[in-house]
Amino acid sequence: MKLLKSNNFRFGLLIGLLGLLLGLLIIYLVRSPFQSFGEFLTYFFSENQLLTSVGSLTLLGNIALFTVYVNTNRDKTAAGIFTITVIYGIAILLLKVV
Repeated sequence: MKLLKSNNFRFGLLIGLLGLLLGLLIIYLVRSPFQSFGEFLTYFFSENQLLTSVGSLTLLGNIALFTVYVNTNRDKTAAGIFTITVIYGIAILLLKVV
C-alpha cells in the first residue's frame, strides 16, 4: 500500500473528496436505505436543517483522515485533504444562505 503512504497534494485532494463521498454514502445507507441515492441527494440539498447536520457528519471522515496524515508527517497530503474540507464547508454554508 505504498500509494496510501505518499505525500502529495493532489493525492490529498482525491482522498479528501473520496472521504466526503464515503461519509455521505454511509449516512445515506443508515438514514435512507429505501430511497434512491438521487432522491436522498435532492432532499439533502433542499432541506436546510438536514444540510447542516448531514453536511457536518460527512466532514468527520475527513477530520480523521487529516489527523492521520498530519500525525504521520505527510503534510502535503494533509493539505490536500484540508483544502477539500474547507471548500466543502464553504459550499455548505453558501447553500444554507441561498
